[in-house]
Amino acid sequence: MSKMTGAQAIVKCLKEEGVDLMFGFPGGAVIDLYDELLDSDIKHILVRHEQGAVHAADGYARATGKVGVALLTSGPGATNGVTAIATAYMDSIPIVVLTGQVPRALIGNDAFQEVDIVGITRPCTKHNYLVNDPKDLIPTIREAFYLASSGRPGPVLIDLPKDVVASMITYPEKKPVKMQTYQPNVDPHPGQVEKACKAMLKAKRPILYIGGGVILSNANNELTELARKLTIPVTMTLMGLGGFPGTDPLSLGMLGMHGSYAANMSVAKSDLLIAVGARFDDRVTGRLDAFAPHAKIIHIDIDPTSISKNVVVDIPIVADCKHALRAMNSWFDDYPEFDGKAMSEKHQPWLEQIAEWNNKHPLSYVDEGDIIKPQFVVEKINELTGGDAIITTEVGQNQMWAAQFYKFNKPRHLLTSGGLGTMGYGLPAAIGAKLAMPDATVIDIAGDGSIQMNIQELATAKQWGAPVKIAILNNNYLGMVRQWQELFYNRRYSATPMEVTPDFVDLAKAYGAVGLRATTKDEVEPVIKEALATDNVVIMDFHINREEGVFPMVPAGKATTEMLLV
Repeated sequence: MSKMTGAQAIVKCLKEEGVDLMFGFPGGAVIDLYDELLDSDIKHILVRHEQGAVHAADGYARATGKVGVALLTSGPGATNGVTAIATAYMDSIPIVVLTGQVPRALIGNDAFQEVDIVGITRPCTKHNYLVNDPKDLIPTIREAFYLASSGRPGPVLIDLPKDVVASMITYPEKKPVKMQTYQPNVDPHPGQVEKACKAMLKAKRPILYIGGGVILSNANNELTELARKLTIPVTMTLMGLGGFPGTDPLSLGMLGMHGSYAANMSVAKSDLLIAVGARFDDRVTGRLDAFAPHAKIIHIDIDPTSISKNVVVDIPIVADCKHALRAMNSWFDDYPEFDGKAMSEKHQPWLEQIAEWNNKHPLSYVDEGDIIKPQFVVEKINELTGGDAIITTEVGQNQMWAAQFYKFNKPRHLLTSGGLGTMGYGLPAAIGAKLAMPDATVIDIAGDGSIQMNIQELATAKQWGAPVKIAILNNNYLGMVRQWQELFYNRRYSATPMEVTPDFVDLAKAYGAVGLRATTKDEVEPVIKEALATDNVVIMDFHINREEGVFPMVPAGKATTEMLLV
């Protein structure tokens, strides 16, 4: 076989792995690879900051279910991507990050733009590699894509010394990836499935508690089938929103620190909690000893280390969510004594109790006349998009209002940094999603603080034709921290007032985008309609009530039943 350069081999391998779009920022250590990309039909998106490249690859992966790819140079190029890699790691998002490295002979010599990116990212990647031998280059890339997308997904980093990329190699034949030390189990144990199903038959107050694993495994249809088959109410984590239709009568919305009153009370009073693809995060559980105290717990997760990590469970099922739910649905279909109508009647008192909680304390806000309430903005976005937009968010109050007041009926329509809570995530993620799904309406719901973290990516959106819409809920504060200071620190607003913020309308124009502003409630709907009708990047600057809070709220260290409601 003829020889080729490492750069040529990398591009060929990326094509074999189905890569059609990647995000990056060039530098000397990866210049050979960038030169080869110029002759490739892989579309490379030049971002304005390496963090934006990895967030965009993350958004692409969340929107499509495919592996996102980012290409960064060595040294600061690689370290600038670390926050975004950690973001993907916390939310189990499949991405492959290629980083340049100094030539092998210079590694360890403090060479120009040298960092130990393998060491730096070891705690926040599913796996990472330094390619020391040119013959390992292509097998390593193939293994990285397999690791990123199988089992519990996650980011994988490959560090590429410049001389390895420039070396001549023989391209190896493609073979299935086999790893002795990595064999994720996707199929549930039949005995555990039977135990779980029999527990569901006995329960009088069951709750399905679903997380991002339902979406990552494309198990939303199986989950919806099970919930409706047994008439079991469903509550979702932030990452699980869209895994079950938000407008379904069985939907309780989000649970946890800013979850609905009905969701938190239902979990607290349930006698069976069926956790599917969720990890019992502290934002969900509140005080652990008071979390679901009366419930037997079933936990389905592909990652065995997640089971009984935070909360001890009674019936563990190590499996892919889709496979496990499909097995459960089949078990009920084949069980001669199962009667869906009888189950519905059995759960009716439980559903009535939940409805009472919901009617007593629904998700709501106080109308203050002409003042713009952020919840109203999100409701209007939901109404005017028919609930069909892909919503990305920044982090903070804007994220929680989006989660509470936009009704996500489909999976992969909420892209948000859940585990790490990364400000600056929303705009580059929106660009990645829009380039992946050009026919979709993509809206970043942002705060005036978090949008400024990666606002330079407006140039990326303009250059590459990604007409995303940005709804800034502008209160001139770092709002979520300000809310904590209001409630627990006697309104001592230390370092949270944003005393200098840009004119976002003028800023949009500077980037060749469109800027729109609403300062009164009556202006909200026309601004959103104009933005949706505009074939350009649009910033919508909504001047909201400055000290609006996110409620319900569970204070730190409290049980989820100890909610602040106003």
